[in-house]
Amino acid sequence: MKRVWIICKKIFSLTLIFNALLTIACTVSILSSAYWIYPGWKPFSPYLTDVNVFWVVIAAATLNVFPSALLGRKLHTGRFLFHHYVYGFLVLAVAAIYITVFTPASLGTIFLVNNTAVSVNAGRFLLLGGLTLLLDDLPDVSKHIETALNRIKSGAFHVRKLITIAQIVTGSCALYLFVAICVAMTQVSEWVTLANFILIITVFITAVTSFVFVKRKAWDNIMDKQESKH
Repeated sequence: MKRVWIICKKIFSLTLIFNALLTIACTVSILSSAYWIYPGWKPFSPYLTDVNVFWVVIAAATLNVFPSALLGRKLHTGRFLFHHYVYGFLVLAVAAIYITVFTPASLGTIFLVNNTAVSVNAGRFLLLGGLTLLLDDLPDVSKHIETALNRIKSGAFHVRKLITIAQIVTGSCALYLFVAICVAMTQVSEWVTLANFILIITVFITAVTSFVFVKRKAWDNIMDKQESKH
């Protein structure tokens, strides 16, 4: 049962990383439409007062990635044949081939195009899945990356109070975005789409995750006790 519980927590950690990446992908897609595809478009207006809120939500999701990955790295799940990052690279390679061959979008614009075709969404899902596996095991890719990440972790620990404040602010903006989109969907039937349902779910999880990390003092505990003394 202990082994099963560890695996469940590992899956939970991967889910949090995937959700953060999905939040970023969804918001980037909307921002690209607002800035380049349909200049002047104001999504979910007047319930969403400013499209720049999406940038703040991207920041919220980004702040969630590191503690989410760290949660999984503290678990000793072992590995099947290879390190987890190997599977991440494999999934990314499959995603790149799939997008190039079977979708009308290019690899560089897959999250920027306004295309909800099943093939395009499948390519996006594969890319995010591969990135999730890679980020989960990123320190094991090389010693140089591990050293760089440790330096980032040390720097984050020293400004943890500022990061905590930032997480409260960005998490609040994510919650506001969730409420604004929900209200907009109840008022305008055209906004009731599968894509927007996915958006509100992932944004809500991002907001809740931000507040949970603040409550659990994730940035205070981001380093081991022995490391924090130095």
